[in-house]
Amino acid sequence: MADKFEENTMLDEHMNEAFDWSDSAMPVRDALWDHYMQQNAKDTIKTEEDMKKYLDMSDADVKAEAEKLLKK
Repeated sequence: MADKFEENTMLDEHMNEAFDWSDSAMPVRDALWDHYMQQNAKDTIKTEEDMKKYLDMSDADVKAEAEKLLKK
């Protein structure tokens, strides 16, 4: 039986590959995590709750939300 593997999503893309305005090699998922950790005073439970929504978003929605939150 073949194993099922999830395809890479926008969350797995490196910031500098997904956005022309970023020079960070960090994955989008990590950049969003860091953003929410800072916003939530390093509360991992709250940050985890904030991140859950991205698992059900389309790549286009993740990209738009990441750009809105992370572009400086």
